[in-house]
Amino acid sequence: MDVQAWTYLIVGLTFALYIGIAIWSRAGSTKEFYVAGAGVPPLANGMATAADWMSAASFISMAGLISFMGYDGSIYLMGWTGGYVLLALLLAPYLRKFGKFTVPDFVGDRYYSNAARTVAVICAIFVSFTYVAGQMRGVGVVFSRFLEVPINTGILIGMGIVFFYAVLGGMKGITYTQVAQYCVLIFAYMVPAIFISMYIAGTPIPQLGFGSELSDGSGFLLDKLDGLHSELGFSAYTDGSKPMIDVFFITFALMVGTAGLPHVIVRFFTVPKVRDARISAGWALVFIALLYTTAPAVAAFARYNLIDTVRDKGYTALAEDPKTQWFKTWEGTGLLAWTDKNEDGKIQYLGPKMNGGAAFKGKPSFAEGTGAEGQRLISNELTDNDNELYIDRDIMVLANPEIAGLPPWVIALVAAGGLAAALSTAAGLLLVISTSVAHDLIKKQINPDLNEKTEVLIARISVAFAVCIAGYFGINPPGFVAQVVAFAFGLAASSFFPVIIMGIFYKKMNKEGAIAGMLSGILFTAAYIIYFKFVNPAANNADNWLFGISPEGIGTVGMLINFAVSFIVAKITPAPPEDIQELVDSLRYPKGAGEASAH
Repeated sequence: MDVQAWTYLIVGLTFALYIGIAIWSRAGSTKEFYVAGAGVPPLANGMATAADWMSAASFISMAGLISFMGYDGSIYLMGWTGGYVLLALLLAPYLRKFGKFTVPDFVGDRYYSNAARTVAVICAIFVSFTYVAGQMRGVGVVFSRFLEVPINTGILIGMGIVFFYAVLGGMKGITYTQVAQYCVLIFAYMVPAIFISMYIAGTPIPQLGFGSELSDGSGFLLDKLDGLHSELGFSAYTDGSKPMIDVFFITFALMVGTAGLPHVIVRFFTVPKVRDARISAGWALVFIALLYTTAPAVAAFARYNLIDTVRDKGYTALAEDPKTQWFKTWEGTGLLAWTDKNEDGKIQYLGPKMNGGAAFKGKPSFAEGTGAEGQRLISNELTDNDNELYIDRDIMVLANPEIAGLPPWVIALVAAGGLAAALSTAAGLLLVISTSVAHDLIKKQINPDLNEKTEVLIARISVAFAVCIAGYFGINPPGFVAQVVAFAFGLAASSFFPVIIMGIFYKKMNKEGAIAGMLSGILFTAAYIIYFKFVNPAANNADNWLFGISPEGIGTVGMLINFAVSFIVAKITPAPPEDIQELVDSLRYPKGAGEASAH
């Protein structure tokens, strides 16, 4: 069977599994819809949390970014992994002990204010929509290549699948679907990594192959990559080019953004006990580490194979050779493009950083048509440098097995894994949006007498609207998948992280401080990102950034503004009621602590 037949088979089987689980575990009450009845075992919750957290950005885009950025791409590894540790230690157990369904529920009750709850709802929806745009984009990238449909059609198919099991099963359906999706995505990520590691470095352990000598005895992989980069005019693959301040601020924004993401936090409300929240956080870290320790190796393998395969090769020979047919196939999706500027029939690849950047002004434009034969490059979008090749960073993981010449079933398996990663996170985000609207806005503020059946119906209708908006942003994304997700993390860092941390550890923080902090943090961060990404993208460079901090890292500054504003406003406004202060004290102590001293 060819790649497409294998893709239809494997993706079809996995989708049937997800839909079957959704039907089996459909929600019958608000508690099942919002938190899966708080009865998920820690091991299963750890696996579901890992799938929820390892989105299309982790599976599809992160290794692609590292592949292009080299050392600078480590910010995504450090930020997302460190952030999960922060979440597991500082937030998850205390939020679980508080016992609320959602982050806005925590904010509303801890800060004894419906106004604070409303601000938190708005922040949750804003962050979730930004994040889900990246997931829908990832779904479209996978479908456009492997099902040979336009990228926008792929996004529409993904919308339909997510809508079905998110609406039917709620958190209960999503949780057990995510357990299956984790198994699919980690198997799909590890199998090609193991095969390629054996081929390139002679070891089945990718983490070791990353630092090993090449099988042909020509030197160590990273030394070889550094040499190839130097020949092409790049900085060495293992050297960083980002300013250290930007590296620090992006890493920190990703860390605290992870700890403030509402769709991850809500996972810890699905376990029976506070102790189970800690255990499931530990399991999730183990499951996450499998992929994250493999990603740098996948990035290096992909980069080495790509340069070795295409540089100075004849286009006709490359496109017609069965072993390199992937080039023409990906070219048909519009995610890879070549133009013969010097008319020598060969592909001159100088990469994204040399001679002013890329081969095309932005992403290349194509005439009407689908597929390699029907799609024609519009050449007036070319730059005036010598680079002839455009490669979308989001295709590196998906194309890696094809570039390495792995069997068709492995290539199809990677497609299924990419879809599992994107769909699992998208479902979690859509549930956050629906619960924010149905539970935190309508049930808690507009109509407290709403019955369970009507509340679940409103939540399901909210999912339908959310899917449509998410699909729009997937079709019109503001950047690469991981880049879009980085913006979401920055928004979460600047809005939720300070208010949750102070809500747990600072009993004098009041509603006025929390509201002022959330608004100032998210407005500053959103304005900065919108200005450089949409209003004036030509100015998006280090010379114009505040203190040299990029839009991906500005969430750290927004977080600091949030903390400062919250603290100052809390100092000049009335302290919280005594019962709220006692509640905050009780959150940090185990049940029954201090009872022995009373006798």
